[in-house]
Amino acid sequence: MVKRRVAWGITGSGDKLRETFDVMKEIRGAYEDELGVEVFLSRAGEQVAKYYKLMDGLREAFGRVWVERDANAPFLAGRLQLGEFEFLLIAPATSNTVAKLSHGISDTMLTNGAIQALKASVPVYIMPTDYHEGTTVTRLPNGRELRLRVRKEDAENTRKLMAMEGVHAFERPEEIKDIFSGCL
Repeated sequence: MVKRRVAWGITGSGDKLRETFDVMKEIRGAYEDELGVEVFLSRAGEQVAKYYKLMDGLREAFGRVWVERDANAPFLAGRLQLGEFEFLLIAPATSNTVAKLSHGISDTMLTNGAIQALKASVPVYIMPTDYHEGTTVTRLPNGRELRLRVRKEDAENTRKLMAMEGVHAFERPEEIKDIFSGCL
């Protein structure tokens, strides 16, 4: 049986990264026979995954873990355009990634992949870290909580992203389960 594949992009945000990893690992286990997940880390995503001590877990759970060298390497954009993946999931997505996408800038592996996926009518699911203006609480690698302010501009970029055709933004890692059950 040919497995269906999904591309999971991780940017440089630690916010909800551990929770997202846990959900993805659970999904991978539930769909193991019919689903392959390849992980694509931005350069900052690799740094943050190491900081949260998730690199070994990513490799163990998903096997294929790619790290950005430039906007076209590894060649995620081409593989999305060729239909190798059912969809692109970017979770978590930094305010930088969201701002670039909401303004059509594709100068990184993940932003280029997302824009090219949209051009090829491949769905893109994104979990912005800065969803609502105000204060949010995130958990640091040592377990401590950190309160952060979500700026008005970042929340506006999320709203712009949500209005883009083919982009599906969501707020919580648990919502990823619904994405997979609805798409596979």
